[in-house]
Amino acid sequence: MSRFAGLRLAVGLLTIVPVRPPETIGRREARAAMLLAPFAVLPVALAAGLVGWGATVAGVPPVVAGFVVVAVLAFGTRAMHLDGLADTTDGLGSGKETHRALEIMRRGDVGPMGTVALVLALSMQAVAAGALLSHPFGWLQLVVLVCLSRAALLFGCVAGVPAARPDGLGALVAGSVGVPAAVLSWLVGLAAVTGAAALTGQALWAPAVGGVLAVLACVWLVLRCVRRLGGITGDVLGALVEVCATVLLVTATAWPPGR
Repeated sequence: MSRFAGLRLAVGLLTIVPVRPPETIGRREARAAMLLAPFAVLPVALAAGLVGWGATVAGVPPVVAGFVVVAVLAFGTRAMHLDGLADTTDGLGSGKETHRALEIMRRGDVGPMGTVALVLALSMQAVAAGALLSHPFGWLQLVVLVCLSRAALLFGCVAGVPAARPDGLGALVAGSVGVPAAVLSWLVGLAAVTGAAALTGQALWAPAVGGVLAVLACVWLVLRCVRRLGGITGDVLGALVEVCATVLLVTATAWPPGR
């Protein structure tokens, strides 16, 4: 039952899809939600991919179609991951001591560093999404990459990574996922990405390179937050998703089909 409760929690937490919340929300449900995050975002990812594909069929320039995809993803996830990216960037870049950096992250406003991070991430994602949509089955590759990016949450929830605060989402999910489960989830996700890339005609080694770079980026961010903030927060989890999505999408366009 905790698995289905975890899926409902993941869908309700990570998307705007209306679902009945679990009767209880504890560590078991939180762990299941993090592991099932790639499946929870599938409806939003499919909507974004199909809308983007439809835009290109209608003659919309690929770059514009890419921005449409990013807009659908932002709306479909309440832009919560983008908010986490901005807050985490402001906190890490503040130069303040740990408790002041956490206070900056808790505030609802966005500073200049967070704004720049949002502009860069959204722009790179949109341009990369547009490039993918121009390939045969590129929309499907885009959908799978978006789903895999949600597996970045596991890096913040893996055993041994502490929470920066005693309350909040970070405290609920920190250390809840074992290393074997996290590794297996990523291997399954990479297999799905490789299959989607093969349909586009892309070399099979390209998704592996993108996956490795995404893992390195996520591990670096987690280690940086542990050293600087003392652990992870809900904002850090959102930042992990956006960093991972950006790396995966950009690297997927570095080796287009036929090269």
